[in-house]
Amino acid sequence: MSSDLSNIITNELASTIGQLLSKKTTFEDIGSDGAEQNKSDSFIAIAVKINFKDFESTWIFYFPAKVATKFEFLMLGGTGDQKEELDNECADAMSEIVSNICGSIATSVNAQNFEDLGDIKFENLSNEIVRSTEMLRSNNLFTFYLDVEGEKTPILILFDTPILPHIKDIAQIVNTSDIEPRKDSISFSSQKTLISDDLNELLSKNSIKNLKLLFDIKLKLSVRLGTKFFLLKDILRWDIGEIIELDQMVNEPLEILVNGIKIGEGEAVIIEGKFGLKVKSIGLDREKIKHIGLG
Repeated sequence: MSSDLSNIITNELASTIGQLLSKKTTFEDIGSDGAEQNKSDSFIAIAVKINFKDFESTWIFYFPAKVATKFEFLMLGGTGDQKEELDNECADAMSEIVSNICGSIATSVNAQNFEDLGDIKFENLSNEIVRSTEMLRSNNLFTFYLDVEGEKTPILILFDTPILPHIKDIAQIVNTSDIEPRKDSISFSSQKTLISDDLNELLSKNSIKNLKLLFDIKLKLSVRLGTKFFLLKDILRWDIGEIIELDQMVNEPLEILVNGIKIGEGEAVIIEGKFGLKVKSIGLDREKIKHIGLG
């Protein structure tokens, strides 16, 4: 069965943008209505080539004008006036965002050692300002809705055919829309899109013996103290003794990661002279297994 990257894509999309903008950002839902809702808008289009073990795939990220100008404004610290029109500087800022998103996706995928995907690499191919055209009506175009501090924010991604077997939870939205009445968007958190039939069977009461077969698999646990993005020119100035300030506040919980995927939060403790972690919140068994990638 092909490895599915749907959860990794949505998780890293929201978390990376939140870090870059220094704003609380969460993933809301996903729909296949991008062209209809944005047909009069202009976009910044960022094309990215991603190399997998046995194939390569090209994704195109589309940022509507209002989203792109707002993101650039926030990346610059939110000072001055927000632009009303797209320009090359705005395109460069969106290109940086996409690079960080793809970098985070690559790191998460590589940490899980998917045999069918291998270690993936990516490169930005182009960035340009475009108008919504008929090509934006492809069945492989999806609108990812993010909540950026209470404001619903759309980002569109156009996937090519080779990657479709590996984004089944995303791609099946088009298939289900052909059977059921069309909706503006479909909640990505529903069981139909998030949990495969195989995982449902695995976690059923009648199949607990099958689940136990996985209990001896070794997974890498890590704790993230904090993150922050820096310009290359600033990093090159660092020397021994440099103090680096992170975005994480001292009273905020630490992120618990398994194979690079966040599964909960905790706080640091000292155990016999060694660092330890006290778990404060963690997902249910079904959620933990799904996000770690065992499903």
